Amino acid sequence: MSEVRTHQLIIPETLAGARLDRALSELLADYSRTLLKMLIEEGRVLVNGATRRPRDPVRAGDEVALEVTLAATGHLAREKVDFEVVHADRDVIVVNKPAGLVVHPGAGNPGRTLVNGLLHRYPKLAELPRAGLIHRLDKDTSGLLVVARTPAAFQTLTAAMSGRKIHRRYHAIVNGVMVAGGTVDAAISRDRVHRTRMRVSEGGREAVTHHRVLKRFRAHTYVELTLETGRTHQIRVHMQHIGYPILGDPVYGGRRRLPPAALPELVAMLDAFDRQALHAREIAFEHPRTGEPLAFECALPGDFEAVLEVLEADRVAVPA
Repeated sequence: MSEVRTHQLIIPETLAGARLDRALSELLADYSRTLLKMLIEEGRVLVNGATRRPRDPVRAGDEVALEVTLAATGHLAREKVDFEVVHADRDVIVVNKPAGLVVHPGAGNPGRTLVNGLLHRYPKLAELPRAGLIHRLDKDTSGLLVVARTPAAFQTLTAAMSGRKIHRRYHAIVNGVMVAGGTVDAAISRDRVHRTRMRVSEGGREAVTHHRVLKRFRAHTYVELTLETGRTHQIRVHMQHIGYPILGDPVYGGRRRLPPAALPELVAMLDAFDRQALHAREIAFEHPRTGEPLAFECALPGDFEAVLEVLEADRVAVPA
């Protein structure tokens, strides 16, 4: 089977005069500009009820309608891939994805992904869009992901995600010492120059992240983050936006930060830590068939715990 997504959009003032394909890529960051351009060329995008060319400019207030068909994943290879299954029943699976594992095959990652591993363990997932995945995590983010096992569960959980009824909590180590928690309410869109990156933009899609301090160190903070929305790179972009980028983030993290007279063990640890310190620790939702409340939590991975231990040793060894 395939999944068909329908979108009804209004072009904002900030995108007035932009090419149609670029405007759509800003408003629909989950899809590539190449895919959106193809849909326009095939006449599957209507602007005020009429077809347009990808290069045609849009006006503020234009009404855009389109359908995106996502094919099932039966053509993908079934490969043995290591990951932990936290929960599995006949309707839903919850997995703990390790850092370094790509979720879905794509350019540069044709195989050995989480999807390939899911298809190996649960062949019937080949009948579902995205092998039943309801959401994603970046390659170097670890933690919990929800997978539907039936078409009915897929539809129910996808609607729950869109309706903000799947609650996700992350833990992270950020650069800088945060004074207090708070909320980042800042829209996000794809970067116009670096298409693999996201940025805070007034014309982007709504994005809200809540954060609270768990522990302060001399030049870093251990934080808990809760998502209201699920935009691409949302936590990473929001933390950079408020001046506390995630430790080790190769895209949004900036230069390494060290406290004065840092312990040699801390310097070595931070030099060796080559991914963003971000972990999807908790997830909660209603079971797609029974409505029963479900909640899952997974421990921090070893490399993340090791950084926290050395940060604490440095904090104790060098008094403020």
